Amino acid sequence: MQETELQSLTHLLLLGAFALSVAFGALAQRFHFCTMGAIADVVTMGDWSRMRMWVLAIAVAQIGFSSMVGLGWVQAQRSIYASSQLLWLSSLLGGALFGFGMVLASGCGSKNLVRLGAGSLKSLVVVLALGVSALATLRGIGAVLRVATVDRLTLALPSGQDLPSLLANWLALPVPSTALCLGLASGLGLMAWVLRQAEGRRAEVWLGGLGIGGVIVALWYLSGQVGHVLEHPLTLEETFLATNSHRMEALSTVAPLGYVLDWLLYFSDSSKVLSMGMVSVPGVLAGSFITAKLSHSFRWEGFANAEDLAQHLLGAVLMGFGGVVALGCTVGQGLSGISTLSLGSMLALLGIVSGALAALRYQYWRMESI
Repeated sequence: MQETELQSLTHLLLLGAFALSVAFGALAQRFHFCTMGAIADVVTMGDWSRMRMWVLAIAVAQIGFSSMVGLGWVQAQRSIYASSQLLWLSSLLGGALFGFGMVLASGCGSKNLVRLGAGSLKSLVVVLALGVSALATLRGIGAVLRVATVDRLTLALPSGQDLPSLLANWLALPVPSTALCLGLASGLGLMAWVLRQAEGRRAEVWLGGLGIGGVIVALWYLSGQVGHVLEHPLTLEETFLATNSHRMEALSTVAPLGYVLDWLLYFSDSSKVLSMGMVSVPGVLAGSFITAKLSHSFRWEGFANAEDLAQHLLGAVLMGFGGVVALGCTVGQGLSGISTLSLGSMLALLGIVSGALAALRYQYWRMESI
């Protein structure tokens, strides 16, 4: 493949990622897709509608990803989520910090991008603070702390940490067929759970869940199949174009926000180039903005007082640090990562939900003590 062909393919990947992230932003705005909101709805009102939408999106992503593995199009170990080194403490602790922070910040990183597109200036502050915190944890003082502490505690596995690879290694089975069977079983089981109650059979639950899950699958295909280059003409190595990790990537929020800030601050540096994750940030904003305008739901929103500002800033910093430590957020780990059936993603998701529940209890305690 010639260098000019690589450039054309890179531009195609960036355009495709932008278009798919526009769809994500539009769907999230239209159907109020929000992990923090789903957890809060269950705790405060016993309403499982948004939780079933989120689980349905996971099911679709798992079925789609495992089907592509079965076809030989992608491999979980070519992503950041399924390496043989399980960062178990990083996943749990980072997830818990992220989950606690997203409650304080009234939503995760992707939800704040969606709210920003609909006119929330509160979310602008959260997005900026989250991006700075993420960048510091990727490359700055937070990175030094992360590498010197939690990242040291790893568990070496005989294969990739995705369940299909582990099971295939244990039983001497082919990974593609094992992934297909496990992914279909898990995805269909989750779909059955969604359908158990009438609230899980509502049109908006299925439109939102199918749409969001479909975006994740499409991004995996775009990055893992279309963007896969066996031998780069300059490095002569296998690579995945237009990704920051040089591995295949789907949708995430935390690290891309940090990279976007880095790109804007050092724009004149020719080594700073756009990636699929980076263009997803304005894509989600655009999708939310268009939907909010068309539905006449665009509203300017600001902070109620200084305490409200402080709480959102703290939440944003916790999300930036925790999201990088855990290798993802409610979208990066809770949708993209979990679709690979990765153990690390499962631990991160457990940490996120636990942290969110702890933050909700803390808020209730504060309200009762006033």
